[in-house]
Amino acid sequence: MTLLQTVTSLMPILSVLVFLVILRWPAMQAMAVSLVITASLAVLIWQVPYVQIFASILEGWIIAATILVIIFGAIFLLNTLTQSGAISVIRQGFIGISPDRRIQLIIIAWLFGGFLEGASGFGTPAAICAPLLMALGFHPLAAVALALIADSSAVSFGAVGTPILVGINQGLGHISNDRLQHIATAAISIDLFVGVFIPLMMVSILTRFWGENRSFKEGLALWPFAVFAGLAFLLPAWLVANILGPDFPSILGGLLGLIIVIGAVKLNFLVPKKVWLFAGEEATNKQPEPAVPPPKKASEMSIYCAWMPYVVVAVLLVLTRLDSLPLKPLLTGVKIEFNHILGTSISHSASPLYLPGVIFVLVCVLTFFLHKMSLQQISTSFRLSVKSLVPSLLTLATAVPLVRVFINSDVATSPLTSMPKELAMMMSEFFGQSWPMAAAFVGALGAFISGSATFSNMMFAELQQTTALTLEIAPNVILGLQMLGSNAGNMICVVNVVAACSVVGLNNQEGSVIRLTLVPMMLYCLLAGAVSLIWLSVVN
Repeated sequence: MTLLQTVTSLMPILSVLVFLVILRWPAMQAMAVSLVITASLAVLIWQVPYVQIFASILEGWIIAATILVIIFGAIFLLNTLTQSGAISVIRQGFIGISPDRRIQLIIIAWLFGGFLEGASGFGTPAAICAPLLMALGFHPLAAVALALIADSSAVSFGAVGTPILVGINQGLGHISNDRLQHIATAAISIDLFVGVFIPLMMVSILTRFWGENRSFKEGLALWPFAVFAGLAFLLPAWLVANILGPDFPSILGGLLGLIIVIGAVKLNFLVPKKVWLFAGEEATNKQPEPAVPPPKKASEMSIYCAWMPYVVVAVLLVLTRLDSLPLKPLLTGVKIEFNHILGTSISHSASPLYLPGVIFVLVCVLTFFLHKMSLQQISTSFRLSVKSLVPSLLTLATAVPLVRVFINSDVATSPLTSMPKELAMMMSEFFGQSWPMAAAFVGALGAFISGSATFSNMMFAELQQTTALTLEIAPNVILGLQMLGSNAGNMICVVNVVAACSVVGLNNQEGSVIRLTLVPMMLYCLLAGAVSLIWLSVVN
């Protein structure tokens, strides 16, 4: 590539980093400017026809609409449970498990979030865990950033294994189940030594940026419990991946991890004697009262009744994602198709009934009756949820089209392939035999761009395998790194960040979130690369 072509291919990434992270522009403004710059350079330098640009923008709006359904459902569920008083009961229930904020974070974001990721994907964990953390008294910025960091290891096998069963499989032109099993095993084996540190990283960031003493030390002090919680998820996930395959590691890992860790807390196993609380909580050992006072009947609600909507969400997500049941083909069979948009090769189809947001809304309706909500409470919940969508709509209307312009830049009028593939090839030529240290970053690049680990795997699996074979490096290990990198990229993906911020009402703070998640993402990819190099040196 020429210098101008290199700059053009880097522009979507550079513009996001400069405008969002460095200049701290609101995402609405940063994404709009980035779209204009990227689209202009795509036409002038990359030789992408105008019609391809406009078709990509239209495709972006279609995808944005599906994301908005998920955001609305998550906001509606939170507001419904707040109005019914369930959130207040859930808050008190977590005090019963442990008042320590570090332990609460691990249980909700790492374990419950891991289960939700395994069941659904599609940004569901952050959409549910971030508002739940905020309702428990966590700062909104902490809730979003830490929920995104937690939603990492589980993404490799999210949505019942979709990133590998669809992403890697289609990216390599459909391979045998035995080969997929070996790739999955390679990924989770590396992650045993990488993902295990995610809970420790989360609590250290929590105490450093939101603790009264602004100290990493208070988070690191929890290291025995944090590492134990990491293994409580990853060891069952490793066993499931080796025995049952790539469908259920995250679901069963999250579920078994919840049982193990909550049981350990009850037995006071590895739990530090000193309870860590937010500033102002030390004297009473109680969490602050919510901004919206709970209804009087909330005190009469049982913890089981309060949690029931979340339980129903989890059950429905699992039941509708299993290929062995008739629900999945029934829901995915209802499609809205947009073929050859504006006469181009760009097409997109959506299965609206299969979106997690639809399940959220359905559970909200069930909650109206289960929690005996009044018409005023229902109306308030719906009104607040609709009002919260406006900033998300305006931001996603430019953020998603930016991504699609970048991805759809592979056209016949240009001698180059798409911008992300050119960047990946340039990286592979530069790193050579050190490719394992870069492979995860390519996966992260794909997820950062597309907002999907599945699409990242689909986009870069063939490139990763070709590079591995050319350099005579074990292909399955490199593809495992691709999977791990794609899950790490979810921490900084603009679309995921915008969606999570929208759910908790944290608009115009997207750059602050990325500044907090960028370093953990890079550490994760670097550690994955280092572990793989050690593994390869031992094997060889």
